[in-house]
Amino acid sequence: MPVPGENLSRDEARRRAELVSVDGYEVFLDLRSAVGELPEGSGPRTFRSVTTIRFRCAQPGASAFVDLIAPSVTEVTLNGGQLDPAAAFDGSRIALDSLAAENVLVVDAQCAYSRTGEGMHRFVDPEDGEVYLYTQYEPADARRVFACFEQPDLKAPFRFEVTAPDAWTVWSNGAGEREADGVWRFAGTKPISTYITAVVAGPYHYVTDLYTRTLDGGTSQAEGSGGSTTLEIPLGAMCRKGLARHFDAGDIFRVTKQGLDFFHDRFDYPYPFGKYDQAFVPEYNIGAMENPGCVTFREEFVFRGQVTQASYERRANVILHEMAHMWFGDLVTMVWWDDLWLKESFADFMGTFSMVGATRFTNGWITFANNRKSWAYRADQLPSTHPVTADIRDLEAAKLNFDGITYAKGASVLKQLVAYVGQDAFLEGARRYFKRHAYGNTRLGDLLSVLEETSGRDMTAWSRSWLETAGVNSLTPLVTCDAAGRITELAVLQDGDQLRPHRVAVGLYRREDGDLVRYARAEVDVTGASTAVGELVGEERPELVLVNDEDLTYCKIRFDESSLTTLRAHLGDLTDPLARALCWSALWNLTRDALMPTRDFVDLVLRFAGRETDIGVLQMLHSWARSALVHYAAPEWREEGGRLLAEGALGELRVAEPGSQHQLTWARFFATTAASAADLQLLQGLLAGTAKIDGLDVDQELRWAFLLPLASHGVADEAEIAAELARDDTASGRRHQVRCLAARPSPAVKDQAWAQVVESDALSNALVEATISGMVQPNQRELLAPYAPAYFEAIARVWEERSIQIGMDVVRGLYPSLQDNTSTLAATDAWLSAHEDAPPALRRLVLESRDDLARALRAQECDAAAAL
Repeated sequence: MPVPGENLSRDEARRRAELVSVDGYEVFLDLRSAVGELPEGSGPRTFRSVTTIRFRCAQPGASAFVDLIAPSVTEVTLNGGQLDPAAAFDGSRIALDSLAAENVLVVDAQCAYSRTGEGMHRFVDPEDGEVYLYTQYEPADARRVFACFEQPDLKAPFRFEVTAPDAWTVWSNGAGEREADGVWRFAGTKPISTYITAVVAGPYHYVTDLYTRTLDGGTSQAEGSGGSTTLEIPLGAMCRKGLARHFDAGDIFRVTKQGLDFFHDRFDYPYPFGKYDQAFVPEYNIGAMENPGCVTFREEFVFRGQVTQASYERRANVILHEMAHMWFGDLVTMVWWDDLWLKESFADFMGTFSMVGATRFTNGWITFANNRKSWAYRADQLPSTHPVTADIRDLEAAKLNFDGITYAKGASVLKQLVAYVGQDAFLEGARRYFKRHAYGNTRLGDLLSVLEETSGRDMTAWSRSWLETAGVNSLTPLVTCDAAGRITELAVLQDGDQLRPHRVAVGLYRREDGDLVRYARAEVDVTGASTAVGELVGEERPELVLVNDEDLTYCKIRFDESSLTTLRAHLGDLTDPLARALCWSALWNLTRDALMPTRDFVDLVLRFAGRETDIGVLQMLHSWARSALVHYAAPEWREEGGRLLAEGALGELRVAEPGSQHQLTWARFFATTAASAADLQLLQGLLAGTAKIDGLDVDQELRWAFLLPLASHGVADEAEIAAELARDDTASGRRHQVRCLAARPSPAVKDQAWAQVVESDALSNALVEATISGMVQPNQRELLAPYAPAYFEAIARVWEERSIQIGMDVVRGLYPSLQDNTSTLAATDAWLSAHEDAPPALRRLVLESRDDLARALRAQECDAAAAL
């Protein structure tokens, strides 16, 4: 249960930073308690944590506090004097009074292992009983492992010592050496923030490699003068032993080396943190974390079965995103979470920028336009939307701001900034930023000042328009032609609460030999409500006008009626894959905004998705089509729409090239749409081997994908799910099993799933997620109806009693969005009215879910009107 003081405020952090500066940490952890059985009734499993902090105080005699969340504190010593733990420690803070100018604090505590992915997470592999540990802290969970000043601007060097079971290996940010009796000592780090320290421990499968590079003598960090030096970075990659046979470390190292080459070429600042380990760990809540020297990733990036190139591209993007953080975020860190974008927006942009520039995934900007920006557009239209540089008052607010605005909108804005100031000026600004602020902390103004220096442009107005205001603009073409079929006027109309400057390309398209191709293009600076594109006056009448061609700016694309008519008939004829992806994204936004009937969007997918060559775009189309049917289709059309999607998916599956990634993608989509007796019977046959589709390898991951719809429709029972687990009794198999069990259409099953998630904290974070996703099945709306009132009764208590990660999973995942009617809106409004004093982060989650439901109801109304 949260305790007073756990939610550190920005004002508290600012006052503490004015008072305290930290010289260094020495952290000792004894992790031998991670293995073995706990005595009955012994309470939570804990480990010993001893922290020595050397720090200075600007006002001798003043008071401060250090952060720690732990079941108990054994001893606290400040400057040689003993403090009474019972009096000084309140469960989240240790009060420090009468500070000297120079101080030494020693805290000896018993800290708890985590099952929620926050702090020191402990995982027991069901396959072999081995125990694996790793830490995850962002934004503020290092205090669950050691006492610290938990805020990003109090950076300091760290030195870790860990005692672990003899058979284990331990990793941390610095290079480690094993001594006698399972003691590991790690080299001290450069000054870093608490949230990017890390420890990984256990019998992990570990592979090594080496990156070498010759540095010119003039490079900023090449020591000595003249000549050149050789930079060597030891590389490591690890996963659980049970995944070793699937671990393609070679490809991981290949992308890692390509990324290091790319960033060294452009940043003129060698990687500053020594070694570069990458740990793929179980039950991870996020994609990855940029701990310097010891990056952690979710182990789902170790592929157990067949995946498409989109999955490899996604992994490469995340590897490079985290690598960019070594400079943006680790070397130079924001002062407070208000400027989270200074690391996340840059890493998101640099992840794609480097992937396209250095790896085999040269179509990365298509994925960015179609996938990442879709996340941003949704977030920017929620009631919780915020500027890229946000107002983050406390840690709970910070936790929720790892969102589509901070990541994808910020990256989109930076992509436009590169076009605005030029790539050379942008990269030179980055180089100066690193050298000027290395191992320090920055705010928005620090970045803008170097960009002004390198570009010669005034960044203030740009920042005000793009970083300091919220919302997304819509850009619509207005075209007038004369009797001869020539353009006499072409303008771009801008809509939105805040009109912004946009650098856009406007493309004109027409059909040639059956293809829809671009025949004219102009770049223009859109300002105000209407901007003329004079360069295209006199061109032949277009069949399609695409504003924001090439995806130069961040906006929602709209179409004139003629262009929309062309797309309805010829979308599949568009030859340029990026233009096609942009059109699909625009059509999806029209559907979400209740400007296009859902059935029309589904029809476009049915007619043209089979011609999509980019596998990532195809996967997004499947996701959008499924979401459209579940949330945006008129209720009376859902069954028909589902039948059409299932028929279309099966048809494409049968004609796809045998063994191709398109065939695999259509097979997975067919499983999500299968509902008829014939479709379910086919899935059963594919599982049993009595049915066959040429070239389709039904591996273990695909088997689980086929079993889930069978369970949700009541075709597969508990015994069949148990039999599948017997084939795959692994950590991944257990998660799939839990999901399938919770998906069965039985009131008793749903009651059990609800109790396991809401009334108990026995499940780990991964199994909470699996239970929620299994319980909430779109074909079980009536069965789930009784949980709508229960949800509103439970969420305040859940938020108070559980960790913020589990609270977020429950509040988001169990919101009764499938009870899509005005009664649910009214119940949501009633809860919000009755809980005005609820934590702002909890209210934000409920407001966002309400907004999604209101949007769905508007789309359903639009879709129903199309049938009249």
